[in-house]
Amino acid sequence: MHIELRHLRTIRAIHEAGGLARAADMLNITQSALSHQVKGIEEQAGCELFVRRTKPLRLSAAGQRLLRAAERILPEIEALTQEFDALRQGRTGRLHIAIECHACFEWLFPVLDAFRRDWGDVDVDIRPGLAFDALPALAREEVDMVISSDPEDLPGVTFVPLFDYHPVFVCAAKHPLARKPHVVAEDFRPETLITYPVERARLDAFSELLTPARVEPRAVRQVELTAVILMLVASNRGVAVLPDWVLREERSRGEIAIRPLTEAGVTKRLYAAVREDEADKPFMQTVLRLAREIPDAMRAA
Repeated sequence: MHIELRHLRTIRAIHEAGGLARAADMLNITQSALSHQVKGIEEQAGCELFVRRTKPLRLSAAGQRLLRAAERILPEIEALTQEFDALRQGRTGRLHIAIECHACFEWLFPVLDAFRRDWGDVDVDIRPGLAFDALPALAREEVDMVISSDPEDLPGVTFVPLFDYHPVFVCAAKHPLARKPHVVAEDFRPETLITYPVERARLDAFSELLTPARVEPRAVRQVELTAVILMLVASNRGVAVLPDWVLREERSRGEIAIRPLTEAGVTKRLYAAVREDEADKPFMQTVLRLAREIPDAMRAA
């Protein structure tokens, strides 16, 4: 027995209309075509689906079974069609984000909080990209965006610039280095450097300053949370290098000193890597815009 969706729609329409003429109008076909359809379904089923000579037209026991299937299946198909329409029009979708920047949680949560107000139908999730190889996962469509400061030339992937930031040196206000206008690589030799628990190549302190100068701190202490890093620094338990956006609330407290890395300072750029064929989706454009605007507002506050 071969049942098509149009057969289910036919049974449902006849039941709702109570007769062939009104059902044909509902389906926008002729009554003759509808009668032919009914005959074809009954031939496949091997039994009558309607009790003839009744008004309104009444379903037989077999017809009732087919109606129950139609009432179960057709709403699912219609909902699926609406979902695909929304996907094509960019009203809904999936936004799973991998973060290669440990401190990015500080500004990403406000971005996503603003995003969800207008795009509540988009499935949003955050995955720490430091726990897996994020960019290959983007190419495999396991995630939909990667936040990174290290753009690569990858086929089918575009790196959208978000904003520039400054990695800065942070120490206790009473630390001797707080009296310097800026710090250089050699200043780190006698210090305990407090970092996030990630590989050195992903830490600005090493990639931008220490590794090129071949300088090794006296010790490296890894700490998961930004708030704990700042607490340890304020207690003079070590020094740190952090993005400037992390320190917006610390500048006025007087417990820590913030100094540029080198006399000229260091500037880095943060990017959102997305698949090229999804970059123009409306919800993707919205989150990219917010990811540019909100961190700038946070740093200016």
